[in-house]
Amino acid sequence: MKTGARTLIEALQREGVDTIFGYPGGVVLPIYDELYDSSIRHILVRHEQAAAHAADGYARASGRVGVCLATSGPGACNLVTGIATAYMDSIPIVALTGQVPTALLGNDAFQESDITGITIPITKHNYLVKKAADIDRVVREAFYIARTGRPGPVLIDLPKDVTMGVVDEVSSPPPAEISLRGYQPTYDGHVRQIDKALDLIARAERPLVYAGGGVILSGASTELREFVETAAIPVTTTLMGLGAIPGDHPLNLGMLGMHGTQAANYAVTECDLLIAIGVRFDDRVTGKIEAFAPNAQIIHIDIDPAEIGKNKKVDVPIVGDVGRVLRAMLARMQKHGDTANWVNRAGTWKAQFPPGYRDDDRLRPQYVIQQLSDLMKGEGIVTSEVGQNQMWTALYYCFKRPRSWITSGGLGTMGYGFPAAIGAHFARPGETVVDVAGDGSFQMNIQELATVAHNNIPVKVVILNNMYLGMVRQWQELFYDRRYAYTELSPVDFVRVANAYGVEGIRVEEKAEVREALETALGHDGPFVLDFRIEREENVFPMVPAGAAINEMIGVRQP
Repeated sequence: MKTGARTLIEALQREGVDTIFGYPGGVVLPIYDELYDSSIRHILVRHEQAAAHAADGYARASGRVGVCLATSGPGACNLVTGIATAYMDSIPIVALTGQVPTALLGNDAFQESDITGITIPITKHNYLVKKAADIDRVVREAFYIARTGRPGPVLIDLPKDVTMGVVDEVSSPPPAEISLRGYQPTYDGHVRQIDKALDLIARAERPLVYAGGGVILSGASTELREFVETAAIPVTTTLMGLGAIPGDHPLNLGMLGMHGTQAANYAVTECDLLIAIGVRFDDRVTGKIEAFAPNAQIIHIDIDPAEIGKNKKVDVPIVGDVGRVLRAMLARMQKHGDTANWVNRAGTWKAQFPPGYRDDDRLRPQYVIQQLSDLMKGEGIVTSEVGQNQMWTALYYCFKRPRSWITSGGLGTMGYGFPAAIGAHFARPGETVVDVAGDGSFQMNIQELATVAHNNIPVKVVILNNMYLGMVRQWQELFYDRRYAYTELSPVDFVRVANAYGVEGIRVEEKAEVREALETALGHDGPFVLDFRIEREENVFPMVPAGAAINEMIGVRQP
């Protein structure tokens, strides 16, 4: 006989869980008591939202399922933003929440919240476990659902009497196989659809690959590179797709969309065939949807059939895992169009219109990111917060590998990057991890300085500090007559704050100090905070105004 809590820990171990990010509370004490003697490492965060983000960062960096744990009521509710972040970006995490005893459910008991009801719209599936004997099965199913098909978060709600209940080890063996009625993801693309796509590729004169986060989730970066090189097709990536193909690859035109490169946005507008791979045609990419790829036939490859045709009509839909589909296409490809002139034209755009900024003696954020990129040389992991810091990093950092860029794309969650960096460190402890932050975003989860100090987690934080909510201020400058309504932030001495937690830091105010400061932080064997006092009203360009077509960029040199 064993308790439900012991059953839970053993089930997690069978799933290969080595790290849990969590915060204890009353109803999860049985779980924490069993965790105390287990081989699973527990990282005590200082806010439950950080636990969810850390589990998310762990999953993105490793490709495995991340796990977080919180108590009932406010603890569980504090996970919600992190769960929604993972859901929007299709990240596999399992969130474990405590719950009041089953006899008290629905009675408004102390620290009771209907967390399964709350999270229905933002989870791939969730469970309220009523019997200890069901724990093994539920854990097995939850991990299977989280990591298969289109990945996503799954929540398991565990009442205290269930984790304290007794399980008969003989009568309740763990399930050997998982088969869920109504959940059968399609992995192999239909051969007829693949042949239709290859026919369009063979006849296209101006084809373009539009690759997204699905390529990285599928582990298909090698296949993507082989495909574009074999067919001689330029490629643009989404924010989530950065690193799917090296940033310095000659066929890579960079990121497309609202803050995409001119080359990428012009290519989308001029192409006659758009091959969309692991993307969802979201509004920040497409701009005015009717003007997105207006001259192109569209092939869309995605594992989730609900995404195909949702936002943009496509000519050849292919449902399947993008890695398997690309391998099938490569095996069946007999010829492709003559794209030499098109590749040259796209290359000319890329050379003529690189992302640019005023390179003077002032401390500009673009320069900081370029120096960081030069020092990192494509190695390690970069996370970001959300806003200008995120876009500057996407535009000026050269990502060369998949899973080296971790950011909140769909939900756009401020405060994400720092705890995500903590999770990334535990996924790949031998690699350098840097969080690029704005001063606004960093303060959303600044308490996690205690976590990195307590565990000596060597995450480096690069704060691009303009004392504004920078991206909101940029919109106010451009579209609201510079009426800066409540976007100016009071100055914070982040170095002294870091020091108070036991973390080293440096403030940088001069351009000449940037590289040495970065080298100091990267060479330090523990956590480190760099506070770069950048030009306060620096903007992110290119920029596509809301409602405009993606070739209608402002803040750029026109062709």
